[in-house]
Amino acid sequence: MEKPRATSDSNGKQKVRSAEVGTDILKALAELSPSTSLSRLAEHVQMPASKVHRYLQALIASGFAEQNTTTNHYGLGREALRVGLAALNSMDVLKVAALPLSELRDELNETCFLAVWGNQGATVVHIEPAVRAVTVVTQLGSVLPLLSSSTGLVFGAYLPHRETAELREQEVQAAEAHPLADEQAYRTLCEQIRQRGLHHVHGLLMPGVDALSAPVFNAVGQIAAVLTIVGPTSLFHADENGPAAQRLLAATRAVSWRMGHEPATALS
Repeated sequence: MEKPRATSDSNGKQKVRSAEVGTDILKALAELSPSTSLSRLAEHVQMPASKVHRYLQALIASGFAEQNTTTNHYGLGREALRVGLAALNSMDVLKVAALPLSELRDELNETCFLAVWGNQGATVVHIEPAVRAVTVVTQLGSVLPLLSSSTGLVFGAYLPHRETAELREQEVQAAEAHPLADEQAYRTLCEQIRQRGLHHVHGLLMPGVDALSAPVFNAVGQIAAVLTIVGPTSLFHADENGPAAQRLLAATRAVSWRMGHEPATALS
């Protein structure tokens, strides 16, 4: 009775290995998209071309890959697209960011919150308050100003201009001699934020309170949310080159990666 079980175990391991190879080839097709030759694909996954070809035939039969009859190149098929879209639809930035936000608060013991862009502007949707006597109260559902908060300015730097133009105009008109009333000054600041990947303010929205914000991106590279750390100036130093900034960037990159975002790599 032992031999059949051993054979069954062996077959099971072989099937698992085959599934792993098929997954590796699917990932490679995605990385080399929109299409690639068999030789390039085999080189990428470091497998013999004959072996890759066998797996490609199975993937084509199931709709996860396809071959261009003109170029003979391979790419992802319709079923792979369907699965990818289903995965994207299941990505909720609030759920994905919940644990990293909590861990960030635990490490820094400063109030951390997540904001998304709503009808009225940057809206706070999740808060992890600092655990100590001196804390900063940020209300769930609060709408933060575009030009007077680090959160709003990060959104302004990455959102299309048409989505923020009306709100910016309203805030400029409501304030007397706003420093960002000049269009060029505002665009220059937005460019600086994009270059640094984060932004800080010292007492801009509330006197005695510092804030540090960084963007979270979705799978297509659009800003999905902004993660912000706030704290009293006497205790929290929102230095863009400091340890809190590095930890914030690590958190936003982790959330962005979980959302399907692949950061661009510098060309050598």
